[in-house]
Amino acid sequence: MRVTRAVRRVILLLSVSLSTVAQAAGDSGNGTPFDLQGFIDQQIQAGSQRIVVPPGRYRVTPKNQQHLVLRNVKDVQIIADGVEMICTETTRAMTISRCTNVTVRGLVIDYDPLPFTQGKIVSLSPDKVIHEIELFEGYPPAESARNFKYEIFRRDTRTLRCDDHYPEKVDVIDPRHIRVTNVGGSANDPEQVGDLIVIGAEYTSHGNAGHAIVCDGNVNVRLKNIDLFASNCFGFLENNCDGSVYYRCRIDRRPAASDPVKRADPRLRSLDADAYHSKHAVKGPSYMECTARFMGDDCINIRGDYHMIMSSQGKELRVLAKGSMNIQAGDPVELVLYDGRRLPDAKLAAIQPAGSIREEERIWLLKQRMNESLRTAKGALNRAYTVTLDRAVEIPMGGVICAANRIGNGFVVKDCDFGFNRSRGILIKASNGEVSGNRMEGCWMSAILVAPEYWWLEAGSSSNLKITGNTIVNCGRTAISVEATAGNGQLAPAGARTDVVITGNTIIGGILPNIHVVGTDGLRIENNTFQSPKPAP
Repeated sequence: MRVTRAVRRVILLLSVSLSTVAQAAGDSGNGTPFDLQGFIDQQIQAGSQRIVVPPGRYRVTPKNQQHLVLRNVKDVQIIADGVEMICTETTRAMTISRCTNVTVRGLVIDYDPLPFTQGKIVSLSPDKVIHEIELFEGYPPAESARNFKYEIFRRDTRTLRCDDHYPEKVDVIDPRHIRVTNVGGSANDPEQVGDLIVIGAEYTSHGNAGHAIVCDGNVNVRLKNIDLFASNCFGFLENNCDGSVYYRCRIDRRPAASDPVKRADPRLRSLDADAYHSKHAVKGPSYMECTARFMGDDCINIRGDYHMIMSSQGKELRVLAKGSMNIQAGDPVELVLYDGRRLPDAKLAAIQPAGSIREEERIWLLKQRMNESLRTAKGALNRAYTVTLDRAVEIPMGGVICAANRIGNGFVVKDCDFGFNRSRGILIKASNGEVSGNRMEGCWMSAILVAPEYWWLEAGSSSNLKITGNTIVNCGRTAISVEATAGNGQLAPAGARTDVVITGNTIIGGILPNIHVVGTDGLRIENNTFQSPKPAP
C-alpha cells in the first residue's frame, strides 16, 4: 500500500503525541523528569478552565525556590488524580498567589532528598548534652543535617520519647555520623542509647523558600485530596486569604511500601513543623475530613498578629508593627492591655509611619516574656506607626492591637484525624467558628487550645465558639483548654472571650483537669464524657 505524504504527516504527529504522553506517564521508580509548570502554564494560556494532568510520578526541579507556582489564576480546576510530584530540592513545593475560584485536586507531594534525616543514638555523654548519632542508609547524609527540629522517638512504639531538644550545634563526623550538642541537656533527660532520632536537613542549590504549600492573597481556593509526605517547615500555610477550603487533605509519614526510595528504616516524621497554619484570613479556612499526623509541631493554628502598643494619647497610639503592618483604615480592632484586660473594640480611622523603635522601647522589650526574635526586635517590632482610632483610649506600654477582621473568623475544623505530634492538636485564636467531630490522639500537648499567645504576638481573643463531638485520646496536657496569659505573665481576667460552648466531647486517658477554662463569659459545658483520666503530672 502506498503511503501518501499526508498520511505520513498524521503518523508523525501521532507518534510525537504518544511520546509526550509516555513521558508524562512517569515510571514506577523515583520518577521521570517533567516540566509540570510548563504543562499547566500552557493549558492556562490556551484558556482551559479544567486542566487534567496525565497521571505519573514526576521529578520536578524548582525555579526561584519553588517547584510549582499558580499566580493570578481565576476560575480554573487542576485535576491531578494519580499525579505525584517529587520535589528535588528541600524548598517550597507549591505557591498559589492572588488566585480566585481555583481548585487543585489529587496531587501527591514528596521530597527526594528529604528535608530531614533519620538515625539512632549510639552513645550519650553522662550529662546527655552530647548525642552521638548514626544515620540510616537511604536518608540524607550528615553534611545536610541542620540544628532544626530535633526529635527523639522510642524504638518500640515509634512515638515521641520526650519533649523537643534544641541543638546548639551539629558536627559532622563522617557521611553517616553526626554529633548533636543540645542546649540545656540534663542527665535526667529520658532519651536512651538505641532511641531513634529525626533532625532537619537541607539540600538547596538554587535558594530556599519555607514551607511546602503556601497560599497568599487568594479568594475561594479549594485544595482537595492533596497528600503531603514532607516539608522543610509548615505543610499548608495561608496568608491573607478569604474562604479557603481544605478537603480530605492528608499529612502523614510515608509508609515504606509506597516510598520511592529504599530506606533502612521507615520514616518517623511527616513534616518538620505545623501541618495547617492560617494567618490573617478574612473569612477563616474550612478544614474538612483532613489528616495530620507525626509532624514536628501543631496540627492546626488559625490566628492573626498583634502589634505592640508603646503609648497612647487621646485617639492616637504609638505602635510597633510585628513585621508588616496589616491593619487598614476602617478595620475594627481588638485592644488588650498589658494585664490581659480586653477593652471594647474600636475602629481604625487612620494610620501613618512614625519612624523606628526608640532606645527606651528597645530596653523595655528586652525585659518581656516573649520569643527571642520579638524581645530583641530582630526582624520584627522595628517599625513604628501612629494609629488613630475612632475614640479616645488609655493604653499604657505593653498593650496590643490587631485587626479583628483578619484573624480567621468563621473557620471550620470538622471530622479531621490529628495526632502523634510534638505540640498542640488544634490551636485557635479566631472567633465565630466550629471545632466538631474530630479525632485527636497522642498530641504531646493539649488537643484543643483556644488562646492568644503574647509570647509570639499571635492574635486574637476568641468568642462565639462551638467545640462539640470531638474524641480525644491520650494527649499529654489538658485535653480542652480555653485560656489567655497576659503580657505580665498572669492569666487574663474574665471578659476576654465570650460565648464558648463545649459539649458532647469524649476524652480518654486525659490529664486532669480534662477541661480547663478561664477568662470567659457566657460559657456552657455539658454532656462531655471522661474515660480513664490521669492525674496531673
